[in-house]
Amino acid sequence: MGWSGKQIVVTGAGGFVGSHLVERLLAEGAQVRGLVQGNAGYLTGLEADGLKVVVGDLLDRGCLAGLMDGADCVFHLGAITSVAYSYAHPVETVEVNVMGTVNVLEAARVAGVGRFVHTSTAGVYGSAEGGKPISESHPVSACNPYTAAKLGADNVVETYFRSYDFPVTTLRLFNTYGPRMGQYLILPTIVEQLMVGPELRLGDLRPTRPFTYVDDIVEAYLRMGVTEGVLGEVIHVGAEEDISMLALVERVSSIMEQPYALVEDASRLRPANSEIFRVCVDNSKARRLLGWSPGVGLEAGLRSTVDWIKGGGYGI
Repeated sequence: MGWSGKQIVVTGAGGFVGSHLVERLLAEGAQVRGLVQGNAGYLTGLEADGLKVVVGDLLDRGCLAGLMDGADCVFHLGAITSVAYSYAHPVETVEVNVMGTVNVLEAARVAGVGRFVHTSTAGVYGSAEGGKPISESHPVSACNPYTAAKLGADNVVETYFRSYDFPVTTLRLFNTYGPRMGQYLILPTIVEQLMVGPELRLGDLRPTRPFTYVDDIVEAYLRMGVTEGVLGEVIHVGAEEDISMLALVERVSSIMEQPYALVEDASRLRPANSEIFRVCVDNSKARRLLGWSPGVGLEAGLRSTVDWIKGGGYGI
């Protein structure tokens, strides 16, 4: 289906990826209901383009029931996404990410929604076994409350497909970055510290991650919403190249033309048994089923993100 005139629900619509997805759906002609908790955030001013902002909570079943009426497709991005927050608030993280997902699924199922696109995370795998790219068949290993809760949500989504033949599909994301990304994440942390001076107070710089630009992630979402043959599937979306956090520091330092001096910050170190050291992605399934591949190179994506942060994206 095309998106023009379609009724679309996006949970987590005011967040990083959600707001970019909403903008793209509106540009494609969709009518979007965006669920946000608190203020509209990056969605301010989009009502004239076909957006209805709904302030609510994933744990409020009454709110969700009304949200789903007449919806053609649901993109479920709403979640607690901070690993650091999950360490301090494990109960809340599990409640929101697992029970919140159950509530959204059930509301969508009762309303007869035509497709449900769920958001998962590469964190459910832990470190890549043998340093090889992670495929969808890689064993899972939840290393912290956040990834445990996301894995629980993934299992619930699969259950709805198997138990109710509900048309679900899961997009598993690998380290998305770009304008509006969480200010607490390492890339904005590096940029903001280098804007002040050369000293960088960071944690362990050995872990590697495959960074994928947000526009490429949004494209994957849209393809997941219309492509045949993906129901019941989990599909990886991520760039092939993984780089270490130290290499990321070097790339950002070069872009900003600011030298750096590293200082280890113990408060930024994760517990030894829960650090994920190597993440690299096998995205062949996305290429095969979605015809998707990343289009924005790391250098261009980093420059765009750095420019947004330096331009006052976080109000600094």
